[in-house]
Amino acid sequence: MNTNSTKLYALNFNELRTYIFATLFVVGNIVLPQMCHLIPQGGLILLPIYFFTLVASYKYGWRVGLLTAIASPLINNLLFGMPPTASLPIILIKSALLVAAASLIAARTQKVSLMLMVAVVAIYQIIGGVFEFAITSSFASALQDFKLGWPGMLIQVLGGYVIIKNLNTK
Repeated sequence: MNTNSTKLYALNFNELRTYIFATLFVVGNIVLPQMCHLIPQGGLILLPIYFFTLVASYKYGWRVGLLTAIASPLINNLLFGMPPTASLPIILIKSALLVAAASLIAARTQKVSLMLMVAVVAIYQIIGGVFEFAITSSFASALQDFKLGWPGMLIQVLGGYVIIKNLNTK
C-alpha cells in the first residue's frame, strides 16, 4: 500500500479560509445526499452525509471538519427533512467522532493512505455504533451502517483517499 505525503492543514477559526472551506464542504454534504436519495435507501447504503466531513477533517483539520459536521446534517434536516430529526443525535455524534478520528490521524501522521482511511472510518463507525446502541438499546440499529452502509464506507475510504491525496490548495 502506497503511503503518500500530502499537504495537510490545520486551519484556525480566525482564518477566512476556514469558513470558505467549511461552506464548500457543507454544500457538498447537501448536494451529495440529495443525489443519493434518488436511489431507494441511498442514504442508508451510501452514507453520504459523512463524505465531505471526512475530507474536510483530514485535509483541513478539526475546525473545518467540525463546522462541516454540525452544519451539514442540521441544514439538510431543515431544508429537506433528511436526515430525520430523530436520527440527528446519532448522526451528529458519528460526525463528531469522524472529525476527531480524521483530524487526529492526519495531524499525527501527516500522510494519507488507504489504510489510514480504513482506520478513520472503522474508528468512527465502531465507536459510533456503541453510542448508537447506548442511545437506542437496539443492536440492529447499531449495526445498520455495517449491514447496509458498507458501500458508503468503501466510498469514504477510496473516494476520501483520492480526493485528499489530490486536493491541492495554496
